[in-house]
Amino acid sequence: MPATMSSARPPASSAPASQAAQSVPTQTPPDGAIACDLFCAVIDNFGDIGVCWRLARQLTSEHGWQVRVFVDDLHAFKKLCPALEVERSRQAVSGIVIEHWHEPAHAGDILEVADVVIEAFGCELPHVYVAGMARRERAPVWLNLEYLSAEDWVADFHLRQSPHPRYPLTKTFFFPGLGTGTGGVLKERHLDAARAAFEASPPAREAWWRQATGLAAPHPGATVISLFAYENPAVESLLEQWRDSPAPIELLVPEGRISGAIARFFGLPAFAAGSHAERGSLRAHALAFTDQPGYDALLWASDLNFVRGEDSFVRAQWAARPFVWHIYPQADDAHLPKLDAALAHYTAPPLPSAARAALARFWHAWNGVGEPDWADFQRHRAAFEQRAAGWAQELAALGDLAGNLAEFAKSQLK
Repeated sequence: MPATMSSARPPASSAPASQAAQSVPTQTPPDGAIACDLFCAVIDNFGDIGVCWRLARQLTSEHGWQVRVFVDDLHAFKKLCPALEVERSRQAVSGIVIEHWHEPAHAGDILEVADVVIEAFGCELPHVYVAGMARRERAPVWLNLEYLSAEDWVADFHLRQSPHPRYPLTKTFFFPGLGTGTGGVLKERHLDAARAAFEASPPAREAWWRQATGLAAPHPGATVISLFAYENPAVESLLEQWRDSPAPIELLVPEGRISGAIARFFGLPAFAAGSHAERGSLRAHALAFTDQPGYDALLWASDLNFVRGEDSFVRAQWAARPFVWHIYPQADDAHLPKLDAALAHYTAPPLPSAARAALARFWHAWNGVGEPDWADFQRHRAAFEQRAAGWAQELAALGDLAGNLAEFAKSQLK
């Protein structure tokens, strides 16, 4: 049961009458339930809140936790959660309480401290909340959820503890990862079954195409590619190669940072959602921004997925399709060793050595080292498809991040 930092949470009646139907519950968690506060600062785009929202939903639906999410950017959050009302500072969505984290002093001065406190990506908890954690009769389990990395050092630092310099509190670092000894990555229990059902249903795929593009699904001989990326100077070369491809290419482009480059290639003023364009063998479709389940369906509908950052990188692996990762670029090419570490896991045997080399060349080119060679990539497509399915099974053997985190937290609460 959370320890109270003041007499009670603000009463639901303090909200305007129009919000009463979604008033935030004031009761404590039911017997045996774990209360969790998850703090997220949206640093760039949607990756941070994307991971946090997936984690919150999974802890709630699969582990029975009572979760509250503090997030500083409701507008970014709403892109992933259309039910969110950005003008409201407190609300409940899908059984999860959401607080607008206006400023560091906002959270904690009038709120309860939870059993488990997750500080996502080193966002730094409000000082008043940390003080409340120290006043709690039993200190909460304090986890710093780190960014995903495939590097070898992650296993050494996963679950390391750091004592607070002033309070009798200890923070534990929880590292997602692709190898043994790490926290794994997020995966819902129903995900494989949902993917299998989509793949086995031509009507479901046809309905998805019509809803997403306004058009019928393409001819089976076409290669369907989803393109979700940061701005990338390599895109023009790749578009030219797709234009000249001997086989048709259907390109699905979620509206975003790469859209301007697509528009320039087709000689258009913009490439907004609902747009279509065609040159040579390449036909492109601009898609509206979708929620997380909708993005999974996009990955399943595609033969090859270009992804970026962390959240879509993980979802592409569960899609069991070949994919190309655009890692978040860092100064002095500090991101390239991280890219190579992921490649080392993903391209391990039984992927043949020639295919491993081709995939590494293509990933590097897409991340600024060399030029992408589509013909070279295509020669190994069958091997890439086989490896993608096998890798999803290997990754699942690590356990999913939410389950691993929940088990660790429960072990500390005993």
